[in-house]
Amino acid sequence: MIIREISLEEALPIRHLAMWPDKDLDFVRVPGDEEATHLGLFANRELISVVSVFKKEDGAQFRKFATLPKHQGKGYGSKLLVYMIGFMQKRDVPKIWCNARVSKVDFYSNFGLVTTTKTFQKAGMDYVVMEKML
Repeated sequence: MIIREISLEEALPIRHLAMWPDKDLDFVRVPGDEEATHLGLFANRELISVVSVFKKEDGAQFRKFATLPKHQGKGYGSKLLVYMIGFMQKRDVPKIWCNARVSKVDFYSNFGLVTTTKTFQKAGMDYVVMEKML
């Protein structure tokens, strides 16, 4: 297993297949993608999990955290999340946050992220902002 920085072009297909396979590929693009840091986890030379980190004034937001469906539930996403948190700590980022699907709150809580009062809906899904001070 290897985790390293990847290009946006490498991240997009994983995002698409894991998060919104019924939408157009452009649906998984977000503003700021060109400036973001994209991290990928490879197993047996196959890219299977990705996360994108967007630096902000008060910290960094991680978005589009996705693992290919056939590899979900095997701990790859957890390894990538731990790596990303350490990656941000080494860069003296004071806080990270994400817009978590409500169904994933327990997952992120396991890594020290806490829910905030900020909630919203997108494409029929309920989200809550979760954050962690580093």
